Formats: sequence, C-alpha cells, structure tokens
Amino acid sequence: MIDYDKIAGNMRPDCVKDDGPLREPIAKLAKQVTDRVPQHLGFKKITKDDPEYWGLAALISDEEAELALKLGVRKPKTFEEIHRLSGMDESHCRELIDHMSEQGVIEYNYENLDGTNPEHKKRYLVPMFVPGIGEFAAMHETNMAEHPELGRLFERMTFLPLENVTKIVPSGGAGIGMHVIPVEQAISMEEKSVSVEHISHWLEKYEGKYAASPCSCRKSNRTYDEGCADDFNDWCIAVGDMADYVVETKKGGRYITKEEALAIFKKAEDNGFVHQITNIDGDQKIFAICNCNVNVCYALRTSLLFNTTNMSRSAYVARVEKDKCVACGRCVEHCPAGAVKLGQKLCKADGTDVQYPKSSLPSLEKWGREKWDLDYKDNNRINCYDTGTSPCKTACPAHIAVQGYLKLAAQGKYTEALELIKRDNPFPAVCGRICNRRCEDACTRGTVDQAVAIDEVKRFIAQQDLDSETRFVPSKVIPKVRGEFEEKIAIIGGGPAGLSCAYYLAVKGYKPTVFEKEHRTGGMLMNGIPSFRLEKDIIEAEINVLHELGVEFRCGIEVGKDVTVSELREQGYKGFYVAIGLQSGGSLEIPGSDANGVMADIDSTVDAEAIAEAGARSIQIHTGGMCHLDAGMTEQGLDEIESEQFDLLVLENVGNLVCPAEFDTGAVFNMSILSVPEGHDKPLKYPLMYEVCKALVINKVDVLPYFDFDMEKVKEYALMRNPDIKIFTVSAATGEGFAELEEWLKGEVEVWNS
Repeated sequence: MIDYDKIAGNMRPDCVKDDGPLREPIAKLAKQVTDRVPQHLGFKKITKDDPEYWGLAALISDEEAELALKLGVRKPKTFEEIHRLSGMDESHCRELIDHMSEQGVIEYNYENLDGTNPEHKKRYLVPMFVPGIGEFAAMHETNMAEHPELGRLFERMTFLPLENVTKIVPSGGAGIGMHVIPVEQAISMEEKSVSVEHISHWLEKYEGKYAASPCSCRKSNRTYDEGCADDFNDWCIAVGDMADYVVETKKGGRYITKEEALAIFKKAEDNGFVHQITNIDGDQKIFAICNCNVNVCYALRTSLLFNTTNMSRSAYVARVEKDKCVACGRCVEHCPAGAVKLGQKLCKADGTDVQYPKSSLPSLEKWGREKWDLDYKDNNRINCYDTGTSPCKTACPAHIAVQGYLKLAAQGKYTEALELIKRDNPFPAVCGRICNRRCEDACTRGTVDQAVAIDEVKRFIAQQDLDSETRFVPSKVIPKVRGEFEEKIAIIGGGPAGLSCAYYLAVKGYKPTVFEKEHRTGGMLMNGIPSFRLEKDIIEAEINVLHELGVEFRCGIEVGKDVTVSELREQGYKGFYVAIGLQSGGSLEIPGSDANGVMADIDSTVDAEAIAEAGARSIQIHTGGMCHLDAGMTEQGLDEIESEQFDLLVLENVGNLVCPAEFDTGAVFNMSILSVPEGHDKPLKYPLMYEVCKALVINKVDVLPYFDFDMEKVKEYALMRNPDIKIFTVSAATGEGFAELEEWLKGEVEVWNS
C-alpha cells in the first residue's frame, strides 16, 4: 500500500517565516507561472502554504512581481519593450530586471527560434518553475544559504505539477521534463541513431559557448538532508545563451572549452551518471547537458517514482551481447531506470531465450498511485529476478560478482578480475583465506557433481595484491569535477570495517584518517586470527593499498581518551565513522555480570605479541574454541618454532582451572602459577592441577599485606595433594624469588639433557 502522505502536499519548510498578510503580487505571479492546472486556472487559490508562493516570496519584492506579471510566461521581450510596459524610470526598471535575472525569476537569450528576433537582440522572459525558476534559484551562489526553503521549492515543483500527468506523456517525454541521452561511444556503431542524442551534435551546434555550472538537484537535496556524496559544482554544462546567463547572473557558472566539457562527460560516465537534456523547445534547442545521479535527480525521479520510465527514455536501446557478458551484474546496479535484471540463465536447454517479465506501461493499462514506486532508489538496485537468479552472488555477504570474476579469470584477465572483486570487497586476499564459502554452498554446479572452487579462484586472483609490482590500486573515481574532496573525515577504529570505509572514501577522492588505539591497524584480522590461518604479511599487503590511495593512519591513539571527538572537530574533521569492532567478550546477562573484576575473554594475539616484543620468541596455538591444549596442538607449535635450537620451551596453557590439567600437552613437566589474590585454598578447590605439577610458583607475594592469604596454609594444601611438589615464592613486580626459580629450571634442563 502506497503511503501517499509521505510525499504529497506542499511541504512548507519550517524555515519559512511569514506571519504577515498574503502578498497579492506574489500570489498573482505564482498563479500565472505555475503548471498546476487547478491553481493556474483559478479553481484553487494560491495560499501562503503553496511552494509557488513562499518560493517567489523569498526571491523578489512585490514591485518586482508586478513587473514580472507584465511579461507573461515564456514570452520574450527586449528591455525596451519591458521599459515601455513598466512605466518606470529606465534605470530603475533596469535595476529590477537585473535583480530578477540574478534571482532566477527572469532569464534572457538572443535566440530567433520564433522568427521575430532576426537581429538577435537580448530578450528577457519569465520562465516556468521547472525547468526554470526552480533550478536558477537553487544554482544561485548565495540564495540557498539565505533561504534553504528554495531547495524544497525546486523539489515540489518537479512533483506536484506532474503527479497526475506523467501517465499520459508519450515515449520520449514530448518536451516535459528531461530526455536521457546515451553514452555516445555506445551508439557509435548503430545504423540508426538520432542526432539529438549525440553529445557531439550539441557541442558542435553551440561551438565555443559552454559553461560548467552547479547541479541544482544536488544542491537542492542537501537543504533537506537527502543529498548524495557528490560535489554539486560543474556537473551541468550550459550551452549557447544559457552559458552566458549562468556566468553573468551569479549562478556559479564558468566558461569552459570543448575539451573541458568532454572531460566532464567522461568523468560523469566513470561515475555512472546519466546524460540528460531539456527538450521543451523541440529538437532545435537545449539549455544544457546535465550529468545526473539517479539518487538525487528530480527528472529521473519523475520517471521512476511515478513508474513511467518510458517518458524519458532514449531512442537508443542497449542490448546484451551474450558471448561477451560475464554476468557481473554491474549494468543492473547502475541502470538508472531499473530496466535490467540479472538472470543466471540467458537461454534454455533447447537454445530458446528465457523470457523474463517486463514492466507494464501507462499506455497498456489503467494507471494510478498504486503503480507508483516510492522506493525506486532501492528497488532499482535489486539485482536478480526471483527465478533464474545468480545464487552464488546472492549468497555472498559482500555481494561480489562471482560469475563475473570467474569468467574473467578463465579468460586469463586476472587484473580485470581483481578489479571487479575490489569494487565490492577491498580485501580479497584476506577473505580468500578465511571466507566460509557460502557462494560454493549455493553453487548450482554442486547439484551435478561438485561446486566450482570459487574461493580458490578468488585466492589465486588476489595473490597479485601481495606483490607490489602486480598489486591493483584502483583509479580514483571522484564525483567532483575539479580535484579531490577537502573535507577531513575521521575513522575511529582500524579493523576491517574501518579499513573498508577508508578504502571506499579514498577511491571517491577523500583522504580519511584512521585512528587506532593499538600500535597497528588490522583489528581482529591482526590480533584475533593466528598466523597459521591468516599470515600477517597478507593483511599488511592489502593495507599498503590504502597507503597508496592516500589514507592516513594514526596508531596508538584512543579516541575518547587521548583525543575527544570535540577536539577532532576543532581540528577540522567534518565526518566521523565509528568502527570500534567487537574485540570484547559477550556479557553473561545475569545480575552482577558488570561488577568490578568480572571480565570476558576472547581469542587474541595480544599476549603472545607482548611476549615477543619483550624479546622472547612466542608461538600462539589456536585451540579451535576448546579451553585446553593437547599434544597434537603442541606439535604444531614445535614444528613452527624449530625447537631443536632451544634448551627450554615454555608452553602457556589455556586457563587456570582443573580442565587443562586433564589433557596431556606433551610437556616434560608441568608448573602451576598461583597468584596471592586468588586465595590460599586453591589447591583444595582444584586438586588435580597440583597433583600433576612438578612445581608451584606463588606469585605477587609483594601484595601479601593487603590480602587474607595464609602462606603456610597454601603450602600445606599443595603438599597434601602432591608431597613431591617444589614450591617457589616470587614477585613479578619486584623480581623477588626469581633467582632461585631460574637455578632450579637450569638444573632440570641439565638433568633432561643428560
């Protein structure tokens, strides 16, 4: 059920402050210009809540509105004609016309399309709201900051006049809204193509008259927090007289060359933007060539929200070349109209094509609000049909184009395959080693014999990332025409989530800073997964790509302790991404679980690395979730550490309860460490631990005065369980007792060697 109330109505912004009486000249001009039929014909009166009213009220004075009323709508007049109609002093009339031109309520050109301006004199006219006043007001250099309601004015005037007419608009738009034109390279080989759909046609027609100007849709969306991440400057290429208009009237325009225009179009195509032109004056004139982002473009919304995509379609229709298609699904995800879906099967066993459902059109059935698609932004990204889907890609949590990189790999295009993977997963070499292979579980080949070894192929492809000579560092695709983004972004946490965020921000032209409290980045990849499962140089190689992309890393800084978010704001950071990870154990969720001294434990390499940093060789053994070691696990460590070159190896077992004592670790003898704060009754509670130990080390004796710990009792209890146990008292803090322990250990080694 469509919730029409979410998008309907005038949506007067709270920032509109107008407690005075209705301004009649403004209301009359709003009635004259609006495309809403009931208001334009007078069946409904213009009120202070209507966007036409509060939009114009923010732009011009009553006197200016009265002058504009004398011009009519889209009826060009020279200044001399306007001056005669106004009855004003010439200089004052000129002042009002110039101000309204700056505000976007009046535009001008030198055209002779109607045959009445053979001398190409400068003529002024009051445009429509859209295309016209709505865009011009949004493009103005300062208007939006002073009157943010102008963003909503533009949005409303692309919705309200069209909600009931789009269903009767024929294919191509018939001059309503905008017209999509394809990438020219795609249609270069077509036998039949329409000249107006070639960018080159318009660049040649308006040779030497181009201006890059702000995108009014991108600017407008920002005023009510529905913008995209694009920079709004320079995406709209005004041509001909409109180029002069946007430069001369404070619309943020700047003249550019043909080569600069072509470079902007190329950058737009790299970003997946859509070229569109206005065609309200027929096929002999356009105002501009826009490079539209489907997430914010009102023209594309007109087609997609009202589900009448045929109205803005190009005469050119893209087709799939089955022999070249690798089923990567990128066309599906980038199609602005949701026109294609990915099916695993392009043909049946008998060779006939699979017929997938097609969207209906208003010309084929009754059309109403029930046909609208309020969630078109998301629905257009739905990748697959319910039948004939790509199960491997669907099963992949990262939604990687599995079929695509498999086919590229089969063709020997390994760099291209790696590039395709990295569009959705910046760390393929890491994932190739720890992935649980859901894609292979879903692989339909497994119903015939066995699943395709997808993970092994990905691991092979990603191996290139480990060598700096073959490493794939993506080219930055920046949704900004000039340079990169200057906004500083702080990423709190250097684990997989934070690093992924940094990667995609860097590719988009940002230079994020990653704050990590540990001495190195990687999070659980570095500190939670042992090297025999995931080598650290693999992680470092993939992080090096981020260095090459310009990501800054600040390790050893804990945000909230060493520096606060407020302080980071003062340093100029505009955005924050919190990726602090899950490096903590779960809660018991029982009373007292949050009391002092209650701690959770997780798999971590922190202790092992601390030992290594102190100068000792340390090998960590992954127990697979068990709370003990056994001889087989010990053997893994001995193989890795090359034990023949050592006289003594210390194996730190898991836990300090009785459970580890029940398993043979393969050690020559066992030692138990008991800390004073644990209590002197430990040997009574866990007798087996002391029965199998050759020595007991009582640590932290320096804190004896502060605990109820009976040294004689603990010795009595230990000897009761094991009369042969050797007892040492030490303090790791002061060094007390370690000399005696060391001598004893040396003696045991000599006995063993003899």
